[in-house]
Amino acid sequence: MAAAVTARPDIVLLGPEWPTRALLRAQLAEEGYNVLATDAWPIPRQYLRSDAKPRAMLIDLQGLPHPRDVLDEVRYLIPPGDVVVLASMATVPIDELRQVGFRLIPGPVTMHEIVTVLAEMLKP
Repeated sequence: MAAAVTARPDIVLLGPEWPTRALLRAQLAEEGYNVLATDAWPIPRQYLRSDAKPRAMLIDLQGLPHPRDVLDEVRYLIPPGDVVVLASMATVPIDELRQVGFRLIPGPVTMHEIVTVLAEMLKP
């Protein structure tokens, strides 16, 4: 029997803190996006295949174990311009993140600001 095909997510949301992750996922889903939310890296393997990669990734650095390692791996799997990093706690220097090409939203930040940045990125 063939494996079930998983829909390609619009956005993968990586955030270790459950309340923040749940609120972001709910708001993005309300806006009509297919969102895969997870608290750990790496994301499930099926979403790393070229035909199933997300259109965008949102990474909340607050509380993320080994953020520099995660960001180093992400940039080789997803183009840095398709990755939004919430850099409120400055666990990785902002200048370093900009050099790689990630889109940054320094904190504090509102849900509306995050959704606006992602919506702009995902316009057809």
